[in-house]
Amino acid sequence: MSTAPNTASTAGPDSFGSLARLDLGGETYRVHRLDAVPGSERLPLSHKILLENLLRHEDGHTVTAEHITALVRGGSDAAHDVVAFSPSRVFLHDTNGVPVLTDLAALRDAVAAAGGDPRSVRPRIPSHLTVDHSVATEVSGRADALRRNVEIEYTRNAERYRFLKWGETLDGVHVVPPGTGIMHQINLEYLASVVERRDGWAFPDTCAGTDSHTTMVNALGVLAWGVGGVEAEVALLGQPLSMLVPPVVGVELTGELGPGVTATDLVLTVVETLRAHGVVGKFVEFTGDAVARIPLAHRATISNMCPEFGATAAMFPIDGATTGYLRLTGRTPDHVAAVETYAKEQGLWHDPAANPRYDERLRIDLSTVTASLAGPRRPQDRVPLSAVPANATAAIEHVRASRGEEPSSEASAQRDRAGGGADGIVSIAAITSCTNTSNPHVMVAAGLLARNARARGLTAKPWVKTSLAPGSKTVTEYLARAGLTGPLDELGFQLVGYGCMTCIGNSGPLLPSAAEAVADRGAVVASVLSGNRNFDGRINNDVSLNYLASPPLVVAYALAGSVKHDLTSEPLGVDADGEPVLLADLWPDDAEIDEVVRAHLTPELFREAYTDVFGGDEHWAGVPASDGHHFAWEPDSTYLRRPPFLDEVAETVAAPADVTGARTLLLLGDSVTTDHISPAGRIPAASSAGRYLTALGETDLNTYASRRGNFEVMVRGGFANPRLANLLAPAAGGGVTPDFTRDGALVPIHEAAESYAAADVPLIVIAGQEYGTGSSRDWAAKTTALLKVRAVLAQSFERIHRANLVALGVLPLQFLDGDSAASLGLDGTEEFDLAGIAGVVEDPARPLTVRVRPANRPAFEFSVRARLDTPREATYYANGGVLPYVHRLILRGELD
Repeated sequence: MSTAPNTASTAGPDSFGSLARLDLGGETYRVHRLDAVPGSERLPLSHKILLENLLRHEDGHTVTAEHITALVRGGSDAAHDVVAFSPSRVFLHDTNGVPVLTDLAALRDAVAAAGGDPRSVRPRIPSHLTVDHSVATEVSGRADALRRNVEIEYTRNAERYRFLKWGETLDGVHVVPPGTGIMHQINLEYLASVVERRDGWAFPDTCAGTDSHTTMVNALGVLAWGVGGVEAEVALLGQPLSMLVPPVVGVELTGELGPGVTATDLVLTVVETLRAHGVVGKFVEFTGDAVARIPLAHRATISNMCPEFGATAAMFPIDGATTGYLRLTGRTPDHVAAVETYAKEQGLWHDPAANPRYDERLRIDLSTVTASLAGPRRPQDRVPLSAVPANATAAIEHVRASRGEEPSSEASAQRDRAGGGADGIVSIAAITSCTNTSNPHVMVAAGLLARNARARGLTAKPWVKTSLAPGSKTVTEYLARAGLTGPLDELGFQLVGYGCMTCIGNSGPLLPSAAEAVADRGAVVASVLSGNRNFDGRINNDVSLNYLASPPLVVAYALAGSVKHDLTSEPLGVDADGEPVLLADLWPDDAEIDEVVRAHLTPELFREAYTDVFGGDEHWAGVPASDGHHFAWEPDSTYLRRPPFLDEVAETVAAPADVTGARTLLLLGDSVTTDHISPAGRIPAASSAGRYLTALGETDLNTYASRRGNFEVMVRGGFANPRLANLLAPAAGGGVTPDFTRDGALVPIHEAAESYAAADVPLIVIAGQEYGTGSSRDWAAKTTALLKVRAVLAQSFERIHRANLVALGVLPLQFLDGDSAASLGLDGTEEFDLAGIAGVVEDPARPLTVRVRPANRPAFEFSVRARLDTPREATYYANGGVLPYVHRLILRGELD
């Protein structure tokens, strides 16, 4: 396999004399010893890995001895809290990877047009791109579902897949073809090395991924987190990621999980607890006496949902569970031994007696964890299993009230008597997502529960769309070996594909009876899925309530058919003898689950699954390959268009200018997600993007995620989620806003933006807390930039989206504590000036002044904080974004 040019280390000054040699598996490797730096022994694991990264890349400029000393010293010395982190590899998936590759292709074109060498735009570090986000659950509940969904996938995405074949010609880019599995499970089971041995060096495996759940391999002690696609491009091109050193929260785990309590129940409790504590922008490390008792698969479930509790990373220690998992998944004995030796020599191996220097501490008692779901709209909203009916009933009333309907109306009562047309019916029951399908304990539990249900004669309700979409082929293999595939199939949980599918909104259409209940009778329907996110409008456009649950509970709700059904006390059905069957009657005990896992999970199973991981099937082999230094853009393509982010980029940087006379494009509340800003699911025919594609002759509109290579589609999808509440148009739903150049007429958002641009009126977006929560979706920022939004003013930002805005040249501004749109009386009809931008670019700590000119009261002003968190971010913003910055570096010959 070819690899990108070596950037494993920098030949630097070695200020601490840490350069040494270490024998690993009979070979000697260069290493930087952490114990050469006084005080390093007190660092948390994540900071030790950062320390090694800085030692290896010390060059006296980007990384200095002062940066290293400041990291070890800790505290709040802001001048040295910024570090340059160089990941050892980049990890992509197709729907974020295609935009990365289109940006690189456009950058090659721009460099060539300016007289440069397009080959200078090439990866400097290895990267893997997993094609897992395109397959959809179009067909389910039948034996040929997998075959049909794969055929549909290749028909819809043929053009994109040809483009990915071109991307493979870029040295260092390795594509994991469709049908292999989900990126994070593949990373966990195969790609992650924990300790990398490359070009004579040994160092910790670190990863920057274009999906926020890249953190899943934190369970192995691998420092990895999600970044935006543009940040990934920077890393691919060999540039370090500039970051504030995150404080570390030590989470002490005590006690033991009770009988029947699953890893899903545990992670939902962790999400609830840590989101309430506040860990945004922080590293979390799990410690305490209970850590050693938590299986690696459970650790992976917790680390996967790190974005849901808001942290940057969620690290577990490197210990015997780590090396045991590496052996189980077929890593070579030589490599497992190398991991253990390196970790112990470097002080990275878990020492229960150690007392790392955590910035904050809290405790979670595992014995308090109970069976739970989360929903109906946020992962942190945990609901005890017994409380789900009341929770769902209240949520249904809320939906009806938002429609202007009377609560508990006669129409609602009629719907409740209508069986499959009732409010609260489970329209989707999906075993999906690497969060849980990577965990054999919960997957085997689901299979055993299905076996027990079939033995009692139970079946899934006919209106429930059931599906099984595991994260790797290992899952279907061990289920088959254990004899559990048949019972799952009989309940409708046939294999529909190896990909993210329902978890990311590729859920396909509802079954006709459920779809009719929504369309004809206005039923408020639910989904139950074993995923990691349930944001409003994410799973399916027609589904209002979405609950996260363990795989066995997904099966149980398919049997019950309604989230208003109390699984703790009401029967799931009756058996052939007329006896009621309760959930407790079907639930397998832990000893049986463990016995099946031990019997059927072997290293040979994993080695077989990953024998030809980059080869693909006959469909992939049939995709035409293309080559050449430039990608040949097709002018009539509706999937791939050269992005405009480098259009009219001057060779020199203009001085930052203030913004005058800005209007508000959208006024938003709290917890606006990247799904709200840039939807990923089906493109409705009546939407702006749908009308655009239909006018071009397209009949299969596909999903927004599949169209991310076409900026014309994506800008029309900006803020188009129908569940988005724009307070400038509260009754209209997402996708429209008043255009004040046309007397406040309600128009599609991109049309309003075009009108403002034509009138030379700058734009801002105003929002509440947790703006940009959710995925690492860089198109949420790209859409914002293409709508000509100059700044986003919010009470708080989620980490990745804030960084993405900066990378696209959009200024994130944060209200000072105590201020908000409501407290300042802002209604979105005002004009705004942003004064002092040049000053905050020079020194981001300076306050920026917002001057407000309302129509019906005197003008006033207030101060905000510019969220340019590092000097490099200020440089990116001053250049108009990362791509113009890199373009100028290449033209000046400054990109190594």
